[in-house]
Amino acid sequence: MSLHSPVLAVVIPLICAFLALLFGWWRKNLCYPITLVALSSSFLASLNTLHTVITTGTIRYHLGNWNPPWGIEYVVDHLNALVLGIISCIILVVGVYSKRSVEQELPEKIVFFYTLYLLLATGLFGIVVTGDMFNLYVFLEIASLAGYALIAIGEDGAPLASFRYVIMGTIGACFYLLGVGYLYIATGSLNMADLSQMLPELYDSRVVLVAFTFFMVGLALKMALFPLHTWLPDAYTHAPSTVSALLAPTMTKVGAYVMIRIMFTVFKPDFSISLFPITSILGWLAAAAILFGSIMALAQVDLKRMLCFVVVAEIGYIGIGVGIANRTALIGAILHIVNDVFMMACLFLAVGAIVYKIGTRNIYRFRYLHRKMPLMMALFVAGGLSVVGIPPLCGFFSKWYLILGAFKADKWIFVAVILVSSLLNAILFFRVIENVYLEPPEAGRSLEEIPTDEAPLSMLLPMFVVVAGIILLGVFSGRIIDVVIQFAIPPSI
Repeated sequence: MSLHSPVLAVVIPLICAFLALLFGWWRKNLCYPITLVALSSSFLASLNTLHTVITTGTIRYHLGNWNPPWGIEYVVDHLNALVLGIISCIILVVGVYSKRSVEQELPEKIVFFYTLYLLLATGLFGIVVTGDMFNLYVFLEIASLAGYALIAIGEDGAPLASFRYVIMGTIGACFYLLGVGYLYIATGSLNMADLSQMLPELYDSRVVLVAFTFFMVGLALKMALFPLHTWLPDAYTHAPSTVSALLAPTMTKVGAYVMIRIMFTVFKPDFSISLFPITSILGWLAAAAILFGSIMALAQVDLKRMLCFVVVAEIGYIGIGVGIANRTALIGAILHIVNDVFMMACLFLAVGAIVYKIGTRNIYRFRYLHRKMPLMMALFVAGGLSVVGIPPLCGFFSKWYLILGAFKADKWIFVAVILVSSLLNAILFFRVIENVYLEPPEAGRSLEEIPTDEAPLSMLLPMFVVVAGIILLGVFSGRIIDVVIQFAIPPSI
């Protein structure tokens, strides 16, 4: 079972996507339980995979018993085992949450929603576990096409936002595919392990240099790294609430994982750091992303759009750790991928619950919301404080490692950027808290008169799980680093 768990995590949601479509035509209320069974199975397979990697080492799975490089190989080490476990957890949690939100926002599209949801999960899981460059492209497009469709079924403006995403995403995919083609021309292989052995002798080749450049541009588009982020705010704002809560924590973080994988596994670290110093460029772009995202978020009155710019800034934190490229900063970058999955899930799930109950995302119309939805607002505040970086919540610890990494590299400007952005985030979330908790009551109206109308239990329980994750990831961050993340850093760094 342990050896098959990586492929089961991918195959089960793929099969169940077709089952959801088939049974949904007969009885659409079967789609939700089919989805939960599929996602629960994938999550258990992911946990089993992570446990196997921690106890016995890297898993190599040859599909169809075809040995690489002729066949496709799934390779799961500490890095992607961790990412697989985290995203499978969040996809399951959002799936549990989805029922009420989808029934309210997409009553006529339930069957297609859950079919696309499972296809998106299939694509994301496949991206993480594959050890083949072209197979990664295939899964990247499965996830992207499902994402385009899920965004397009949202509110007014969603089709246009999805179309812009299609254009930018297709350009990114083309850049990635061109990079794959150039590598195949130079090496005759697409297996990541083979490439890592062949490429050092070809580092002076212009073909390899062009391939690497194409990879970086394509992945920067896919993960919405500034200034190639322009598709993200509109797409995630206009998407259905559940879709935003699914895409914001997972899609960009998987893109960041792929960038780390290519820069430090397919290519050796010295190529990105010394021979072709993309890390320096990446670090400055990431710093700009942090400041730009934080400042633009301050200008928003739509809570969901505000969080979309927070996502842009959060991608910058990961990028700045990769750009500093020492051991401490890379630990911070990988830890921030893990932490941000939970933080963004918490915040976007809260927005969906607000929309479900009061039908607005305007910050200035949230007066008395702490009386109407006290538990939901408490959970939202916990997520916001983690983004700011308040200990013992998880956001503090990844930022701490990023700051330590910047200190060690004498990148003082990056230290200043992280600290300033934390201050901006504090202002950002205090503005929401002020409008919810600190607005004076209207004349002649007592706060005790406002009835409690909390979000449904199927929405609250997933949020409790996510907030528990935020706390536990903070408390046990040292253990996570010692057991998993330190083994994901290349020894040469």
